[in-house]
Amino acid sequence: MPGSAANKGYKFQSSTAVATPNGGVEDEARTQEVESQKIHENAVGPAKRKTGWDIKASALSLNTHNRIRNIVEAMQIKPNPHKAMIPLSIGDPTTFGNLKAADETMKAVLRSLESGKFNGYAHTQGHETSRQAVAKYSAHQRPEGVIDPSDVLLCSGCSSALEYCILALADRGQNVLVPRPGFCLYHTLTEGLDIEVRYYELLPEQKWRADLVQLESLIDKNTAALLINNPSNPCGSVYEEAHLQQLVAICERHYIPIIADEIYEHFVFPGSRHVAVSSVTREVPVLSCGGLTKRFLVPGWRMGWIIVHDHHQRLGTAVTGLKNMCGRILGSNTIIQGALPDILTKTPQCYFDRVIETLYSNAQLAYKMLKQVRGLNPVMPNGAMYMMIGLSKEHFSAFKDDTHFVQELVNEQSVFCLPGSCFAYPGYLRIVLTVPSAMLEEACVRIAEFCYAHYKKDTRALIKDRLLED
Repeated sequence: MPGSAANKGYKFQSSTAVATPNGGVEDEARTQEVESQKIHENAVGPAKRKTGWDIKASALSLNTHNRIRNIVEAMQIKPNPHKAMIPLSIGDPTTFGNLKAADETMKAVLRSLESGKFNGYAHTQGHETSRQAVAKYSAHQRPEGVIDPSDVLLCSGCSSALEYCILALADRGQNVLVPRPGFCLYHTLTEGLDIEVRYYELLPEQKWRADLVQLESLIDKNTAALLINNPSNPCGSVYEEAHLQQLVAICERHYIPIIADEIYEHFVFPGSRHVAVSSVTREVPVLSCGGLTKRFLVPGWRMGWIIVHDHHQRLGTAVTGLKNMCGRILGSNTIIQGALPDILTKTPQCYFDRVIETLYSNAQLAYKMLKQVRGLNPVMPNGAMYMMIGLSKEHFSAFKDDTHFVQELVNEQSVFCLPGSCFAYPGYLRIVLTVPSAMLEEACVRIAEFCYAHYKKDTRALIKDRLLED
């Protein structure tokens, strides 16, 4: 066989011939394969080799669950065909088309794309100019108003930022304190890794402040971090500075760092003010997680960040761990990184004001209407884009639990809320406030009709009402 040009001048080694039953020969490669198999058999023995296909999922993948999806998919839902579906369950503010990204935000990405400068990999922490922009944008998170760009790590969305923080601070066998009710992702990110979630209770009668005594009782030597979500999903609460100081004091007493989920930091309604937890302490290390997702109404762009607040370098090797985590996906989306400086500086305040005005108006509308419905106890939010609504179980005895209530609400009225069980808080519903106001009003009317149809008075109330009528 003629040799190729690439092989010219190369002298092939002669192969060792092995006689075969049919008189043919096997080359050296086949001989080596046979010898390798013999060596393997001698080393491990036939009993230790696979004898057939037996592929199994990893423990991590099997133990990773999204509570919302698991609960919702188990429901037996058949929406009323005579009523248009109104999904008050979706936490994506862009779903209904009434809330859109600003023109300036869109144009910033177009300029980044057209520049051709951001098609390759960036530093795993993010482009320097992008981190500088985030540092300047988030300067309010420190009393001195200055953040070094080296303290900023860009991630693939805020969910990725939260994952990196949890995994950098907590190991198998340790525990993380998370709020209840709280975003189910916290549990999803930990359970598959044998990191224990310990829930500290939020008190609806105190505007969802944390139960400080119960929280502190959860702490032991294996507590790796306290997670604070402020403003809250699903509660819509916004903590006052005094309450944050109480939480910080607990962490200082027990030497526990804080993971601050502050993705909704700018979603605050009139009369309230968001205070970054990092701005009230220089003693407790804080990892603040944020991003473009909610405020700029671009959740699909997957741009989040972590800001490390550690005045006394108490995080130690955990900072190295965070940076290592960023290397798992070789950095976040570079087109969006290239647009960050313009997005964060050129999107006008009037745009943000209009978004807040829409959310606040919807919150007032839903609260006013649902407060009048017997058996419901809505808690007026001060921020974010959600409202929690309590159910009087004794007056809705036809339903086994909040999930059953939601299922039948969909089947009868085609209104879909999320049951509180999705947030480890049964007996409540969560609705989103991002829908068009007319749709929200219609949803509230249907919820009221459903409650009226299924509300059950207790015997004492019925007797009292009859006496009053007589």
